[in-house]
Amino acid sequence: MVQRSDLLDIDLEKQLHALAKEVGRLKKTAATRGSALYDRGSTLYDDAGDTLSDYYGGLSDFVVSNLPKLRRRARAFEATATNHPAVAAAVGLVVVGLVASLFWRGRSEPEPRPRRKRAR
Repeated sequence: MVQRSDLLDIDLEKQLHALAKEVGRLKKTAATRGSALYDRGSTLYDDAGDTLSDYYGGLSDFVVSNLPKLRRRARAFEATATNHPAVAAAVGLVVVGLVASLFWRGRSEPEPRPRRKRAR
């Protein structure tokens, strides 16, 4: 006669065996999907690298071609700031104030409160 504890042990062994098979299938599926994502991800990474390289090349060409103009304007601005230091300080304070107000304005807006459901 088979005792109840023996039946439970046999049942647990079957369940463990079935779980081991399922874990094996899940590992294979995860490995397959992971390699597919890696292949697709490396392609996306290469594409993103090429795009960033193109943007950087365009930006560098733009800066190099406009550098003499920027230097002339910087010298003119430096001469104006040297001749009129009070005006330069006032303009600097206005710019700093505008930037600070933009940061404070974004932070000072209260978050909307979630609506509460009324108990009935």
